[in-house]
Amino acid sequence: MRSDERKRRILARARADGKVDVADMAVELDVAPETVRRDLRLLDEHGLVRRTHGGAIPVESAGFETGLKFRSASHVPEKRRIAKAAADRIDDAETVFVDEGFTPQLVAEALPLTRPLTVITASLPTAAALSEHPACTVLLLGGRVRGRTLATVDHWTIRMLGEMVIDLAYVGANGISREHGLTTPDPAVGAVKAKAVEVSKRRIFIGVHTKFGVHSFTRFAGIGDLEAIVTDTNLPAGEAHRYSLLGPKVIRT
Repeated sequence: MRSDERKRRILARARADGKVDVADMAVELDVAPETVRRDLRLLDEHGLVRRTHGGAIPVESAGFETGLKFRSASHVPEKRRIAKAAADRIDDAETVFVDEGFTPQLVAEALPLTRPLTVITASLPTAAALSEHPACTVLLLGGRVRGRTLATVDHWTIRMLGEMVIDLAYVGANGISREHGLTTPDPAVGAVKAKAVEVSKRRIFIGVHTKFGVHSFTRFAGIGDLEAIVTDTNLPAGEAHRYSLLGPKVIRT
């Protein structure tokens, strides 16, 4: 098998399964594990995967984005801890924007609903999860629904956000880096996130450690726009400190 075809198959498996294992891939391709490791190094250098112990995970880009099914099955304990820590930072906010995605949905479900709260979201699953709480008013932003994430985008969504002044926004991203800020593969999604950041007084980023050092196609916010970054303890303390020097408080939980 030619090298380029082998790398295409490795990348396809990573994107289909959300990860690739060196040993399993070596058996499937009938090559030595070192051959797979070498291919993964090259794919990593081209920004297509991020290497992990024993394998790699795919990097999201303009041409590839994971869906809710994969997101809701990966790093779930870490995401639940992140969600609880982020929800605890609501303080006296009365209006809250909750971004699309699985981790933001967990934040919404962890919000203290002992007092009236208005939640604005483009996410259908988040709106459904909160709709039965009597203390919570849910505003679902209208627009075109993206099947991959079940969230709304395009000018209808942005127009609604543009009429609001929001106390606090919980935002996610496909990648976060000190050089490029917060990024996402789809420009339509990036436009919604950028408008939410613009109309919110406070902004908190929520995301697992695998998001860090990754950049995607569309930039929608800078690190300095954030009040806080909430992630898990697998982000090294030294790296967390470097992000904190750009302005936000970094919380590892």
